[in-house]
Amino acid sequence: MRHAGLVLLIASACAKPASVPEHWQGPAVVFLGDSLTAGQGVARQESYPALLESRMRAEGFSFPVVNAGISGEATDQALARLDPILRQPVAVLFVALGVNDAIRFHRPPPEIRSNLARIIDQAQRAGARVVLAGMKLPLSFDAEYRRQFEEIYQSLARDYHMPLVPFLLEGVGGKPELNQGDGLHPTAEGYRRVAAIVWPVLEPVLREAQR
Repeated sequence: MRHAGLVLLIASACAKPASVPEHWQGPAVVFLGDSLTAGQGVARQESYPALLESRMRAEGFSFPVVNAGISGEATDQALARLDPILRQPVAVLFVALGVNDAIRFHRPPPEIRSNLARIIDQAQRAGARVVLAGMKLPLSFDAEYRRQFEEIYQSLARDYHMPLVPFLLEGVGGKPELNQGDGLHPTAEGYRRVAAIVWPVLEPVLREAQR
């Protein structure tokens, strides 16, 4: 398989699950994702959710911030652990998933889309505002598979009327100077760029949720 090396790299990068608190005080901003959200390979405070939390505090937002990223996670696994998260008050759910489904499991795009749709639907029904992060795949993947995969995020944003970060790693992915040695996970500077990409999409949602 042309991307077998990439699969091995991601599988070997899997770390222990992030520690998601069982309880938090007040409606939270929850980041649901994989190793990119967990901050694989950098200090916890250098992950993009932690950087966004610092930005939120500087801008006067007091929402609790929960990093619910788990390295190696696919959409079905995130869906399976969503209920306990939604039993707590969630103001905003930031969803950044799907790459492991494609790279590790090569799942059909409709299956990935279905899992993401169920995550979004459950969160919205629970009263959370959902923000979706778009993903892209390496050029080693079949062009039609890549097209269908990338369209998942655009179509979900349209169907569920929610904000979309078009590509979470815009300006970071594929740049050696902004990625760790595995070529997959950003450096601390790369994560700072990711946080800067997310903020303009997330900030209006936070203002809405704060009303």
